[in-house]
Amino acid sequence: MTPSRSTEVDSQLVAIDGLEMAMRVQGDGDPLLLINGMARPLQSWTHLEQELRARTIVSFDAPGVGNSPTPLLPVSIPRLAALAIGVLDASGLRDADILGFSHGGAVAQQLASDEPDRVRRLVLVSTSCGLGTTLGCGRAMLRSLGTPSNGNSWPRADARGLLWHALAFSSWSSIPFLGTIVAGTLVVCGTHDRVVPPANSRMLAGRIPGASLVMLSGGHDLQRPEPARALAHIVEEFLGQSPSR
Repeated sequence: MTPSRSTEVDSQLVAIDGLEMAMRVQGDGDPLLLINGMARPLQSWTHLEQELRARTIVSFDAPGVGNSPTPLLPVSIPRLAALAIGVLDASGLRDADILGFSHGGAVAQQLASDEPDRVRRLVLVSTSCGLGTTLGCGRAMLRSLGTPSNGNSWPRADARGLLWHALAFSSWSSIPFLGTIVAGTLVVCGTHDRVVPPANSRMLAGRIPGASLVMLSGGHDLQRPEPARALAHIVEEFLGQSPSR
């Protein structure tokens, strides 16, 4: 599958590295790959997508989430990053700006480290370094898993798929390689995030060379309508700058 960058394509299953994954390409313009949070399907990007203009937006369901079947064996963060690169390949894109939310921010960090030539700019939203993180509130974490934004009905993550993603994150850390990330980076968090406390974003911005930090009023879920509008504004402003390399 090699959809045109100017064609809107409904979500469909494609084979990537031995797994079936649901992906979608829509819009026209500079490409932006969205990497989602744990248990959240590509539908959860709706509010952000509506605010972004003049971009080719590529999104996908990670294995075990949404319409992507759950693999028999766990999938590590490096494997998820490789699968995200496979999504770019399936979209016919050589490189793209990358935006990762929450769990997807971990995947985005790994991708930027493993495949720097495929990353134009990097946006890390409501995320952390994995092992070595400042822990959030357990109840808030549980409430955030798969919760529909603004009452929308999303496909629920498979229980085993959710376990695979939790295991991947619990055994991973970006601390050893944060200083090697070369893409221009924007780190964004909510001022009252109880799932991934703001201290984590401060740490990421402090360790990634040249990274900027923006704190938005609100909590963890910056995919909700109001924070999504604010997030889209600062993302557009950041991506409108010339790449650092």
